[in-house]
Amino acid sequence: MTEVAQFSTSTFKEWIEKEANNSLVPAQAQAKKLLDETNLAIIALNEVCEALLENSNKEIEKRNMKVYNRARALNKLAHLFIDRLAKLSVPEQVTYDIVNKYNIEAQKTIIVTEIDIKNWFPRISPFFIMDRRKFLTVYDKTKQTFFSLNEFVTKEYIKMKTLQETLQMIGELQSLENKAANLQVEIENIIGERVPIEEKIAGLEQKTGELRMAGPIDQLNLVMGEIENSNNELKNILRHLQKPFIKMQALATSGGGGGITPGELRMINLYLDKPFEALAIEEMGYPVLRQVLEKLQIMLKEDRLKLKSDKARKAEQSVVELLDKNMLNASQEKSKILSTQKEQLLTSTHMDEAKQNLYSFEDQTEQLKARKSSIEAHEAIKRREHQDLQSDISNRKRAIERNIAKAFTKNIQIL
Repeated sequence: MTEVAQFSTSTFKEWIEKEANNSLVPAQAQAKKLLDETNLAIIALNEVCEALLENSNKEIEKRNMKVYNRARALNKLAHLFIDRLAKLSVPEQVTYDIVNKYNIEAQKTIIVTEIDIKNWFPRISPFFIMDRRKFLTVYDKTKQTFFSLNEFVTKEYIKMKTLQETLQMIGELQSLENKAANLQVEIENIIGERVPIEEKIAGLEQKTGELRMAGPIDQLNLVMGEIENSNNELKNILRHLQKPFIKMQALATSGGGGGITPGELRMINLYLDKPFEALAIEEMGYPVLRQVLEKLQIMLKEDRLKLKSDKARKAEQSVVELLDKNMLNASQEKSKILSTQKEQLLTSTHMDEAKQNLYSFEDQTEQLKARKSSIEAHEAIKRREHQDLQSDISNRKRAIERNIAKAFTKNIQIL
């Protein structure tokens, strides 16, 4: 199993800088040496091209028709070679990008020159045999020099580019890690701001709960619960009178008679919706309800409400029970007691103080919750930013590891 060298960001930077120092200087020297050799090869090739040009010019001037056309072709080819070589300017500055760009142009020059030689030298043959041999000898040396440069650039010198890129990447990585560390401090500060607020909210909610569960507010809640239960019980007792009461309302409001007074009509409405409240405000014995029931009894006998027989029978039975058996006496006493308790609790000084405290606690809680929501939103933004940074840091570490594996066939892991 291949050993994997582990580094922190700082220790890896020290290692890569050392590798760069050990490798870059020799590589730069080799690149300079190859460029110098390339320059000499170009000069030598240019000289033989000048010789081709000069000798072809001489033959052209002789006007020997057997040689004339070949001389013109060679002359033109020599001009082409010279112009092409003139465009190959050996760089003075030695960096990977500059040398690589020059190498690409040099390889293109070799390729097109090779094509021209294959196309034209056979046509010029058998003339200028010595000139062509001398040119090909120098050209082969130039081609070999260019080949050596290409081998170095594509296999060795590219490692220097990888080193330089990795040095830049490690600098950027350290910057991102510093940014992530600062962001983590910000998050911890935000948490330090949020936690005390949460503790205050919890304390206020506990006080609010205690206030609701004890004292006048709790007593009022108990009374209100009993009132609601009593109201539901009364609605159940009066359930068979719901439809008749609604019919009586309709007759009274439409001018159908029945002898229902405005006061009785208001009480009918109240008995339909809030029978507990109606009984509580009635005098003992619920005289208004009795008057309404007596009038209802007459209407039922005269069938003025046009009820179905079953509903009419149940309504008559309920009226008899309420009038003759005093079914609501106990309920009315309870309603008045509960109503009095409710009023006393609502108007007590203890209730005012409890309500003020309750409102104060609830208001403080709402303000703190709003502040907490704002802090949490800010914290969420910072956490997402931190998460994105960590992802970017991880990606850059893996890219650096791939670079080193590719350039040095060395497996590393940046922690």
